[in-house]
Amino acid sequence: MNILFAASEATPYIASGGLADVAGSLPAAITNKGHDCRIVLPLYKGINPQLRANMTFITHISVDVSWRKQYCGIFTTIYNGITYYFIDNEYYFGREGLYGFYDDCERFVFFSRAILEMIRCISFKPDIINCNDWQTAMVPVYYQVFYKYQQGYEDIKTVFTIHNIQYQGNYGREVLNEVMGLPMYHMNLLEYDGGVNLMKGAIETSDKVTTVSPSYAWEILDPWYSHGMDRILRTKQYKLTGIINGIDVDGYNPENDEIIPKKYNVKSIAGKKQCKAKLLEELGLQEGNEPLIGIVTRFVAHKGIDLIRYVFEDLVKAGFKFAILGAGEKIYEDFFREMQSRYPDKVSVSLGFIPELSRKIYAGADMFLMPSQSEPCGLAQMIAMRYGTIPIVRETGGLRDTVRDCGGEKGNGFTFKTYNAHDMLDACLRAKSIFEDKRKWNAIIKRDMNEDFSWANSAETYIKLYQELMGI
Repeated sequence: MNILFAASEATPYIASGGLADVAGSLPAAITNKGHDCRIVLPLYKGINPQLRANMTFITHISVDVSWRKQYCGIFTTIYNGITYYFIDNEYYFGREGLYGFYDDCERFVFFSRAILEMIRCISFKPDIINCNDWQTAMVPVYYQVFYKYQQGYEDIKTVFTIHNIQYQGNYGREVLNEVMGLPMYHMNLLEYDGGVNLMKGAIETSDKVTTVSPSYAWEILDPWYSHGMDRILRTKQYKLTGIINGIDVDGYNPENDEIIPKKYNVKSIAGKKQCKAKLLEELGLQEGNEPLIGIVTRFVAHKGIDLIRYVFEDLVKAGFKFAILGAGEKIYEDFFREMQSRYPDKVSVSLGFIPELSRKIYAGADMFLMPSQSEPCGLAQMIAMRYGTIPIVRETGGLRDTVRDCGGEKGNGFTFKTYNAHDMLDACLRAKSIFEDKRKWNAIIKRDMNEDFSWANSAETYIKLYQELMGI
C-alpha cells in the first residue's frame, strides 16, 4: 500500500510535542512492514539548515485559498529510508515558531489544500492519506468536496488521527468564505456550536477516525474529556478506533544510551543504582536509599500538578525525594521553587526542558509520577519503564492501557482511579512498601524492562486498519 502521512511537525525536522515523535516514528515502522509510507510537512523556517540542505526542489504550483492564489513550492528528501515532502510558502511558514499566529486557520487551510494539489506533481499516488490533528483536518474535507471524482484521485481513503482533542481549530463562520472557499451548501460539514470547527469537518468526512489509545477512544465520548466534541463523535462512533502509540526503543535504550552515566540492561540492572547515585550527586540531593520519584512534565493543570501540590509535603515527610524537570504555568513553577528552597536536600527542580537531564531522571529515579487528569496516550510512562523506573499513574487514557497495578498479577506499576490527591498518595505509599523489599522490586524492574512498547505493534494495527479500508 501507498500511505501519505500528513502532519504539521515530525522529528527530526521540527517538533513542539508528542505529534512530532509519532510522525517521525510510525511511518518508518509501517515502511519496515513492506509498505511505502511517506510524510508531508510544512517547510518551516525553524528546520535545521543542515537537514534543509539535503532537500531537492521538485516544482512550484499555485494553490487556491478561497479567492486568492498562493505560491507553493514542493521539496523532497529521503531521511533514514523514508521519503519526506515539504510544502513551501515563505508568507505562511517563514516565521519563528509553529503555531499561535493570528492567521493559523489560513496557514493550515493552505497546507491541507497544497497536500492534495501536490499529488498531481509527484510520482506517488497514495491509497491512504493519514491526517493528524486539526492542522491537516481540511484534507478529508477538501477531498470529499473537490477531489474525490477528479482523475488521478480515485479511491483514496482518508484517516484522521486525534492526538489531543483539546485543540480543534475553532474559528468564526466568516472563514468558510474568506479562507476555505467552500460552497455555502457544504457549511454543515464544518459548522459546530455556532462557529467553524476544523476537527469536526475531518470527523464528518474521513473514512476512519483514530486516536492514540483505546481508553482515550471511549473517554472522548464523554463530555468530561471531549472538550465539546462528544456529540459529533457519538454519531460517528462506528468510525472511531484507538491505537496505542509506541516509543523509539532504539533511541530509548539503557543498554546503549550515551547520556546516562552507567549503561545497564534487563539481565544486569546494577548500573541503575549507579545512575541514581550520580543523579543525586548532580542535583545536590542527599545520598541514601530512600525512593527517588522522577517527574518530567509540563506544569499545566491537566497533568495533575494540583494533586502533587496538595500532598507534596506529606510525600516528603514519608521519605520520598524528588527530581523534577519541566516548565509551564507560573503558579506551579513558583510552588516547586518554594518546595526546593524548603527541602533543598530532598527536592530538586529544574525549569525548562533539558533532554539530557530527562534521560538521567528516567534512568536514575526509582519511580515516575504521572497523576494526569487526562492523557491521550502518554509516552513518558513507557520511556520510564524502558529504563526500569516504575510508573505511578492515574488510570486515564493511555496510562490505563500501558500500566497494570502491582496489586494484581504481572503488575508493572502502581495506579489509582479517582482524581484525588490522597488516592495518589496511597499509590505512592504502596510503591514505597514494595520498594523496601528489594527482591520484589527488582522483579518489577525486570518486568518493566521486558515490556514491548516498540512502534512495530502499533504499525501492525494501523496496517490492518488501512487494509480494511482498502478491502484487502
